Amino acid sequence: MSKNFVIIGTAGYIAPRHLRAIKDTGNNLIAATDPHDSVGILDSYFSECAYFKEFERFDRHIEKIRDTENAINYVSVCSPNYLHDAHIRFALRANACAICEKPLVLKSKNCDALLDAEQRYNKKVYSILQLRLHPDIINLKNKIDKSKDFHNINVSYITPRGKWYLYSWKGNEEQSGGLITNIGIHLFDMLIWIFGDVEKIEIQEKKKEKICGKLYLERAKVNWRLSIDKKDLPNLNMRTYRSIKLNGEEIEFSNGFTDLHTKSYLEILEGRGYGIKEAMSSIELVEKIKNL
Repeated sequence: MSKNFVIIGTAGYIAPRHLRAIKDTGNNLIAATDPHDSVGILDSYFSECAYFKEFERFDRHIEKIRDTENAINYVSVCSPNYLHDAHIRFALRANACAICEKPLVLKSKNCDALLDAEQRYNKKVYSILQLRLHPDIINLKNKIDKSKDFHNINVSYITPRGKWYLYSWKGNEEQSGGLITNIGIHLFDMLIWIFGDVEKIEIQEKKKEKICGKLYLERAKVNWRLSIDKKDLPNLNMRTYRSIKLNGEEIEFSNGFTDLHTKSYLEILEGRGYGIKEAMSSIELVEKIKNL
């Protein structure tokens, strides 16, 4: 049976992946909101859904349909990072589960508060941790799980962005958490998921557009670098470069991202999605890195 969705942050960069995931999983989008009205992307997926520029009118609409056949089951949160906590809480109060784009929240203490809210409203909060569903990353984890060795890892996570990036909310650390949070969160979640808990952190360089350091995990020492500067690409004809070198053997995972949100939604709809507790370790780590 199809479920009813609404989406917050419809005009944003990541929203189309959520729209596609809702469509591809056979569900309905009944309402959308964004203060920026460049939301023509809706025509490609759900042209009949209601759109609200003002969140207050969106809130009223959700309340009006609460006890009808159009009552919502899920809220997809694609808003700027600093609003995630408030919009997740909106979902729970609306008697819906939340599916939130990364990072779930900017401060780890907010995870504990959201766990309490889940209990209070009896609804779930799901985090999009799509690298855990990437085929190459799954194969790597399976390989590491079968090994008893300690590993030396080199990780490059280069995803170039234009000049606009640092002038948008993403370049505002108060709103995005900075590069280490906005983009690095997936990298660190993947590393902790595969190689275990964090034991020690070292930072070698920290700038607005690039950060690098060493991470000592239970089963690996990781040299990592994170950058949005295209000059850091090994080949300037490349769009992105995501690479893990495991004991000298390279695994590149730059491709294979187009359907990971749909896979995430399928897992969530089957009750196997990643929740608050799974997201906490990487949030705690980026918080520590920011304070070094």
